[in-house]
Amino acid sequence: MSQTDRIVRIRKLLGERRAVSRAALQELLEVSPATLKRDLAFLRDNMNTPIVWDRELEGYRIDPAQTTGAQVELPGMWFSDKEIHALLTMQHLLANLDPGGLLAPHVEPLIERLNKLLGAADNPAEEIRRRVLIVGIGKRAMKLTHFENIGAALLRRKRLRIRYYARGRDEEREREISPQRLVPYRENWYLDAWCHLRGALRNFAVDSVRSVELLGREAKDVANKTLDSVLGPGYGIFAGSEVATARLRFSPERARWVANEHWHPDQCGAFQPDGSYILEVPYADHRELMMDVLKHGRHCEVLGPEGLREVVAAELRMLFASYAVEP
Repeated sequence: MSQTDRIVRIRKLLGERRAVSRAALQELLEVSPATLKRDLAFLRDNMNTPIVWDRELEGYRIDPAQTTGAQVELPGMWFSDKEIHALLTMQHLLANLDPGGLLAPHVEPLIERLNKLLGAADNPAEEIRRRVLIVGIGKRAMKLTHFENIGAALLRRKRLRIRYYARGRDEEREREISPQRLVPYRENWYLDAWCHLRGALRNFAVDSVRSVELLGREAKDVANKTLDSVLGPGYGIFAGSEVATARLRFSPERARWVANEHWHPDQCGAFQPDGSYILEVPYADHRELMMDVLKHGRHCEVLGPEGLREVVAAELRMLFASYAVEP
């Protein structure tokens, strides 16, 4: 039985019984007096479990007088050593995939507790940082305070006054919005919100928010069904009212990758007799879809609709023209 399993067993026994004798613990755990002493010390020192020896009951018990303010365990949860390593790895992934490390300062106490649960001599969190490499591309910096204010408004259902920089138009404008949901997408965060200036649902890049003010007014609530119908059907982060279906043919070489990729929740695809792969994906705005098509170069052919073929062809002509050399 591992130390983690013994710790869980001891904690369970002490919670179920008024007191547990030393002999009973040794017999149930099949350990020596020295091992039992170390396990009890681990519970007291690392898990803040107020275990005391009761002379009258001739056994160990948890002292209720000392439990106030002490976290005896992770709320409602006990983990094996493998599960703890998995949790530490997931925390590392979250902290590094999250732009700006927004979660890191808030989960540091959890890391310390998980390290203590493992009872290892070395630091498993540091070992995970050495062994797990996170490569992020396209992250954009944002302010933690803005993210926190947006999160507070979401949970408290309050409106926000923001100054937003629209990169496409290269202009800033103040808006009052009712936040609906945060969306992590391709290394960055986006906010789906009701814009009171436009009187419609809009999507805002959180890193483009220049200032945030939490207002006292109640936020306008939009049903999830409406959010999904307005902002969900399009391709990627772009929304639109008119949805079309793109038909893309990938070469046999590239098909081996694309067939296993997730482009859209409603995509469908099939291999062709020659080994190529035809992928069909809905889209409302061609911009992001075109970027994903162009990155495959000659290995991707746009079969339709005609409008998408034309904009991709025009983009390629402009690209070739920019590299043209005068004779």
